[in-house]
This record gives sequence, C-alpha cells and structure tokens, in this order.
Amino acid sequence: MGIKILVVDDEPDVLITIKNRLVREGFSVITASDGEEALMCMYRDNPDILLLDLMMPKKNGFEVLKEVREKFTDKWRPVIIVTANADLETTKRCYAMEADHYLIKPCSLEEVVKAVRTMIALMKQRIQ
Repeated sequence: MGIKILVVDDEPDVLITIKNRLVREGFSVITASDGEEALMCMYRDNPDILLLDLMMPKKNGFEVLKEVREKFTDKWRPVIIVTANADLETTKRCYAMEADHYLIKPCSLEEVVKAVRTMIALMKQRIQ
C-alpha cells in the first residue's frame, strides 16, 4: 500500500518544494493552496497523512484540523502542522485539537520527511 499525503500551504514555493521532496521519497502527493481546497481533497482523495499550514485564505488550518478530526473518523490520519507560527499557545492549541506533530518554518526538508516517516511508523503500530 502506498502512502498518500496531502500537503496544504498557501505559499506556492513551499508547496512545490515539499511536494517534490516527498515524491522523490516515493510518496503519492496531493496539494491544496487553501483550507477549502484541502477539505475537498480530503473528501475526494482520502489521504493517509496531512501536512497542514495554519494561516491560509478561505479556511485556516485550525478550521481544517477541526473538520478532519470531526468528519474523518474511519481511520487515524496523522496531521502534521507546518507553520511559521512558533507561539507556544498556538502549539498547545494545535495539540489540544489533536494535531500529531508540529514543525516550525523554516524547517528542513529532512525534518518534514522524518516527521512523515515517524507518523507512518506510528500508523503501523496502531494497526497491530
């Protein structure tokens, strides 16, 4: 089974850079540039992992995270927040909303790949 990842960011350069690296790592990658598009992709493509920016147009990352946790309950979908917001209260809020990991931009592509691989390892543990 291939892992399908949805990457959501309103900065085109960030979106393309992360997508290209994850594709090189062998993952199937879908992208969205705002919260509404992200939710459409969730319903349409049923990704396994979500990399989510917080500050975006239309629906922000908090709104997307809330809907994902409320509506997509058929399986555990790791949500990795990737944001420039380093505020401790924002980090706490994301974890309280059941985000699984939190990366602060600018982060290296190696950090992103490591976070994804960690979530995949945890997914395998939850299945057993």
